[in-house]
Amino acid sequence: MNKKELFDALDDFSQQLLVTLADVEAIKKNLKSLVEENTALRLENDKLRERLGEVEETAPSKTKHVRENVRRIYEDGFHVCRDFYGQRREQDAECMFCDELLFRE
Repeated sequence: MNKKELFDALDDFSQQLLVTLADVEAIKKNLKSLVEENTALRLENDKLRERLGEVEETAPSKTKHVRENVRRIYEDGFHVCRDFYGQRREQDAECMFCDELLFRE
């Protein structure tokens, strides 16, 4: 390999390094943006969880009352699930969708 070929190879390598560096900088910029967005979403999520806790503290009796009404409807032989709501259960057979709704925490 003569000096010119060596110099050209080194120059090509230098150009590739510059392109790689530009790619790394672009990735860094995108990562910074994602981290900022993630942080903002985490803060919003924390605020929403706090607000949900406040709402749940003020309305637990209402939720319990609604659950009891839904349970009574189911025991009377009607579906309470989203797919078959209000339809009579055939021979009072259990419905896994209704059960999931009634017994979820």
